[in-house]
Amino acid sequence: MKDAAIAGTDREGKALGFYNTGKALEAAVSWVGQFERANATVTGQVRYFDREVELRDKTSAALTFCADESKGFSKDKKTGKVAKIPVTKNSYVQYNTRLDKNADGVWQMSQILSTRGAAQCQP
Repeated sequence: MKDAAIAGTDREGKALGFYNTGKALEAAVSWVGQFERANATVTGQVRYFDREVELRDKTSAALTFCADESKGFSKDKKTGKVAKIPVTKNSYVQYNTRLDKNADGVWQMSQILSTRGAAQCQP
């Protein structure tokens, strides 16, 4: 969702507000804002893996997953220059999230914590 807002496929950020709330929405808006201020977009590929969902009750769940960002980069919108950085342990990120079902039955991410370089996500 945040990548769609950054890349321009969700220019108005509708998906951000639809699928995020609370602290997770604040984090997503902040992340998108950093790209906007830098006049940058995203390019390449990010692979998500090792997803685990734990239902806590009828309206809340925990979701953890890893991201391989080794082939995902930022790109300057004006020059088109891609900021390719070397692959390191920090190219792999673990996300721990909380999801809450809203009154309309939509599961929204309400909290998110990311750990760059997490051992569980290393190849």
